[in-house]
Amino acid sequence: MLKFLKIKIPDNAKQSFRYHLIYSIIDGFILGLFALNEFILIKSLKGSHYQIAFLFQVMVMVLLFSVVFGEILNRVKRKKKLIRIVGIITRIPLIFLFFFPQNAMNLDDNYYYQIAFLAILMIYYFANPLLFPAINHLLKSSYSHEDFGKFFSYASTINKVMMMIATFLFGLLLDYDNSAYTYIYPLVAILGISSIFILSKIDYKVIENEVVKSNFFMAIYNSLKKMMQILKGNKPYRDFEISFMFYGFAWMATAAVITIFFEKVLHLNYSSIAFYKNSYNTLAILLLPYFGRLIGKIDPRKYAVFTFGFMLLHLFFLGLTEYYDVHFEIWGLKIYYSLIASYVFYGLFAATMALLWYIGSAYFCKDEEVSDYQSVHLTLTGFRGIFSPLVGIFFYELFGFTGVFLLGIVSLTIAMAIMLISMKKKGLVTAN
Repeated sequence: MLKFLKIKIPDNAKQSFRYHLIYSIIDGFILGLFALNEFILIKSLKGSHYQIAFLFQVMVMVLLFSVVFGEILNRVKRKKKLIRIVGIITRIPLIFLFFFPQNAMNLDDNYYYQIAFLAILMIYYFANPLLFPAINHLLKSSYSHEDFGKFFSYASTINKVMMMIATFLFGLLLDYDNSAYTYIYPLVAILGISSIFILSKIDYKVIENEVVKSNFFMAIYNSLKKMMQILKGNKPYRDFEISFMFYGFAWMATAAVITIFFEKVLHLNYSSIAFYKNSYNTLAILLLPYFGRLIGKIDPRKYAVFTFGFMLLHLFFLGLTEYYDVHFEIWGLKIYYSLIASYVFYGLFAATMALLWYIGSAYFCKDEEVSDYQSVHLTLTGFRGIFSPLVGIFFYELFGFTGVFLLGIVSLTIAMAIMLISMKKKGLVTAN
C-alpha cells in the first residue's frame, strides 16, 4: 500500500504507519456515515432543536472524562488490552439500532426512539477520551518530530477520502430509504471494533511505568492539579487554549443551528447535504499534505489564526445565504452560490483544523508530555461543550439565524486576536 501511494517512510516507522493508515481508512468510513447523524435525528426521527444541541453536546462533553481516562491509561500496564475493551463496550450498542422500526418518525412514542438514538451515540463517543490521547501517545513515540505532522496529514488525507465516499453513498441511500441507519449503523459496530484492534497493534517505544499504587481519586486530583500547572507554567500553550475556547464556542454554538438552517431555511435533502460536506472534504484532501508540512515549520499560534479566519469566512457566507438565496438545481441537488463560497472556506478550515486540533498541543511540549497536554486540550473541549450548543439554540430562538452566525464571528475574531497578541508578547514557540 505504501508503495502504491508513493509515500517514503523510514524503515523504523513503516509498520506503525501501515497500521495507522488502515485504522484511518476504516475510521474515515465510519466518520463519513456519522457525518449525517444530526440530520438523521432531525429528518428521519423528527428530533427537536434541543435534542440536536444535545447531540453536539454529547460529542464533546464526554471529553471531560479525559482526565479520568488519561489516569487509567497511565496506570494500566496492558494499555492495548484496555483500548480493545473500551472499543468493544462503546461500539456494541450500535447493534440495537437494528431493532428500530422503519416508521419511527410517525409513531406516537417516537420520543423514546429519539432518546435511545442519543444514548447509543453517547456511549459510542465515550471511547474518544481514551482513544485521542492513546493515538497521540502511540504515534508521537513512533514518528520523529519532523515527520509527525507530515505522516499524520497523509493518514488524515486517506481518512477524509473514505469519509467523503461514505457520506456520498449514505446520503443517496437515506434519500431512498430514510430508515437506512437502522441496518447500516449495526455494521459500524463491527467496523469500529475492527479498527480499534488494528490501532492497538501499533508498537510504541515509550517505557511502561510501574502501576501507581496511590489512591485513584487522589491521582485524579493530582492530574487536575497538573493540568493547572501546565496552563500556568506554559504561557504560549495557555494562550493557545484560551483562544481555542473562543473558537470552540463559535463552532459548537453554530453547529446545531446550521443543521436546523439546512432543514428549515434551505430545505436540503440528504444528497444535497452530502454534496456540501464532500465539497469541503475534497478541498481539505487536496490541501492536507501542504498544511501537514506547514504546521511543523511555523508557530502553531500563527497557524491557528489562519484556521480560525477560514472558519469566520465560512460563517459569514453561510449567513449570507439567508438573504442571497440564488441557486439552481441539478440531479436533485440544490446549489446555492453563497453556500459554495462558504464551503470553500470550510474546506480550508477543515484541512488546517484536522491537524491543529489533534496534534497542535504536541508542539508545545516534550515527547513524554504529549498525553498530558492532549488531556488538557480534550478536557477544555469537553468543558465548553457543556454550554456552547445550548447557547447557540438559545440565541437562535431569540435572534434568529443571523444572530447566531454573528455570535460565532465575534467569538472567532476574539480567538484570532488572542493568538496575535500572544505571538507579539511572548515570542515564538520552540518545539522540544
